[in-house]
Amino acid sequence: MPVKALAAAGICLAMLGAAAAWLTLGREPSPSCNGLAQDTRVRTSMGAAIQPGMSCAALGEAIVKATAGSEPGRHTRAQAQTRKDVLFALARVQPKNFDLDPVLRVPLATAVADYGPDLHEMLAGLDSEYVLKAGHDMPPWEAGGTYHLSVYHTVFRATLRAVAEDSRAYALLRLTETRTAAERLAAVPAGATGSELSLQPTKNARAFGILDAVAVAVAVAVAVAVAVAVAVAVAVAVADAAKSQDAPEARIWHATVFDHLLNERADQADQDDHLTATWLQELKDTPGAARAERLRTQGVDMARTWAQARGMDEQTRKDLLPEVEISALCAYREAKP
Repeated sequence: MPVKALAAAGICLAMLGAAAAWLTLGREPSPSCNGLAQDTRVRTSMGAAIQPGMSCAALGEAIVKATAGSEPGRHTRAQAQTRKDVLFALARVQPKNFDLDPVLRVPLATAVADYGPDLHEMLAGLDSEYVLKAGHDMPPWEAGGTYHLSVYHTVFRATLRAVAEDSRAYALLRLTETRTAAERLAAVPAGATGSELSLQPTKNARAFGILDAVAVAVAVAVAVAVAVAVAVAVAVAVADAAKSQDAPEARIWHATVFDHLLNERADQADQDDHLTATWLQELKDTPGAARAERLRTQGVDMARTWAQARGMDEQTRKDLLPEVEISALCAYREAKP
């Protein structure tokens, strides 16, 4: 075999080994159902809902039932505590980048989505109460007729990253945050100025920026995983996939996210629902190849629609929208892989 061919083969094998090591060392195998059924606090919180030998699918359903309120956003202290215990249980036994059992991804996203205001605050990370009460030993607290919970941002983002490998789960969380963001914009007083006017749109942008970073991390991981699977034949693809979220596998993940988002319909009777419906329509009208970029401008797009609906003067809009864009970019850079 010619020397150049041997060298090329050696390089391919080295790349394959490095990629395999990245996947095996960076994403360690997880215990059955990610250890949730064995966690002491989860077992205490869920009680008889955890049965010996139950499947991961049954466990996921049990978690949804144990954490869901009588209506979205309304929870008892026990329900919020169970949700918190589950999040911390995942963090205690898993590495930073862990593989969540696939059948748990949508149930866990469903459970998180039922806590829309808490999802919003933990994503944005600007509410001091959520920061101060993030520790595991800090119980849920009551405000506004319901109980709220918080966990450390590292715990929360790692779980979001693991959940989001299922495109349906990611779309559910993204839509939940979209609706909460719209509600917060609609609640800004008509005569607001200065920081009172800018706080909510910039806070929304931070939340979307974190979700953007999660999407990029998942898309890259999906592309790398597929590239490793075929690396014996095309080892060079591993390095390319790791650098690009435009690989075919990443585009497929994004496309299914968009499908789930666009299957949703919002009631336009209220202003906040109108904002959600308007953004979904704009996403639908965007050509497929440009939708990923449109997703990354969601904070600005929703702020612009909101400003126009309020009849905001041109100078105020010009001052506000760049601030919103910077907020999203800073959050993305903070959380990007």
